[in-house]
Amino acid sequence: MLNRTTQNRGQLPMLTSMQLFLMTFGYAGVQVAFSVQTGNMGRIFQTLGADPTKLGFFFILPPLAGMVTQPLIGYFSDKTWLPKLGRRIPYLIGGCLVSLIVLLLLPNTGSLGFGYGSMMALWFGAVTVLFMDLSANVSMQPFKMLIPDMVNARQTDKAWSLQNIWGSLGGVIAFVFPFILTAFGVANTASRGVVPDSVKISFYVAAAILLFSTIFTIMNVKEYDPKTLADYHGYQSDTKTHESLLTILKHAPKVFWTLGIVEFFVWFGIPYMWTYSTGALSENIWHVSDPASAGYQAAGNWFGILQAIYSLVAIIVGIAFQRLNNRTRQWAYFLSLIIGGVGFLVVAYGHTHLSSLIGFSLFGIGWMALISIPYTILTNALDGKHDGVYLGLFNCFVCIPQIVASVASFAIFSAVGQSMANMLAVAGVCLMIDGCLIWIVKEEKRY
Repeated sequence: MLNRTTQNRGQLPMLTSMQLFLMTFGYAGVQVAFSVQTGNMGRIFQTLGADPTKLGFFFILPPLAGMVTQPLIGYFSDKTWLPKLGRRIPYLIGGCLVSLIVLLLLPNTGSLGFGYGSMMALWFGAVTVLFMDLSANVSMQPFKMLIPDMVNARQTDKAWSLQNIWGSLGGVIAFVFPFILTAFGVANTASRGVVPDSVKISFYVAAAILLFSTIFTIMNVKEYDPKTLADYHGYQSDTKTHESLLTILKHAPKVFWTLGIVEFFVWFGIPYMWTYSTGALSENIWHVSDPASAGYQAAGNWFGILQAIYSLVAIIVGIAFQRLNNRTRQWAYFLSLIIGGVGFLVVAYGHTHLSSLIGFSLFGIGWMALISIPYTILTNALDGKHDGVYLGLFNCFVCIPQIVASVASFAIFSAVGQSMANMLAVAGVCLMIDGCLIWIVKEEKRY
């Protein structure tokens, strides 16, 4: 069980490897649920009859939901304390319950009789994705908040890397589901407008894994009570003081804002990978564009394998990143994002299975860097009092560029000749710009 240990005031204790494992392992289940959605949502919407030139529309709502949800979860969870559960875990439970419902509904959108390409089917799918993202944000945020709450500055690199290793493992599991199921004879095609059984079953298994991981976390993680938390972080515990989000934001450390600038370009590009990869692969390798064709659905499965590959690479890189420090952290980010951007260019302009495999392997290096290093830098600058709020507000820097990218996609897609492969190239350039921007960040220490 993860419990507090005696330590000096104003200093969080060193945690054992087992304690870090118990704190982070459940993140794998959350990522299984989230990854099965992101890995298949472009495929699902095109299967439902969405116009490829309008795909960006369907992905505006999720980041908008995240931008609103995560700061509020942070704000209210900072002030929550339930003796038998804690202050972060109750929100994990709520997010899990909603996610379970959505995971059962989303893949069945095409089977509800709305009709291929109908607005009703597309709107139902979009709203379902919205709730999926809402619940995913509520489920993810507690795991992120536990790290600044309970991990000292000397262990934050290890904690964030470990959490994202488990998250990447969850991604591997989610991404290979359709491919494995197809290999065992589960149907990978269906009538026009209906999502194949291989995708449906993947969502059902993801729901079961999410439920298990949530129960595991509830049973094994015991948060610090408010007084102990205040003692460890060295601030006065005053439940009567309620600062507004705006007031808290005014006192954000400088690194909060500079990291926000860094986050813009990378999260402008990532949605294009989620949205256009299946279509790009089907055009480049299978030379088809019809979502109902066997070639397109095969490309969807192959995209799942490629996501599993970059997640496996990310796991290996994450092990190495546990040894980062103040001298090496920014260099690691810079080089990783440059390599990741080159990877997208290889996928965009390669026409073989091998080129796509190489490209996504390179992206895996960048992926681990972008999901771990900025959070380590930010966490090390926080004082413990409003960590949930700052992490939630920081998510706005992840969500805003996704919204901008979704809106801009209508113009960009036309500008690049309505080529899904060229959209991946745009994503690659964004990653390389982002890697260069890390040098504007000046790291700050918590204590």
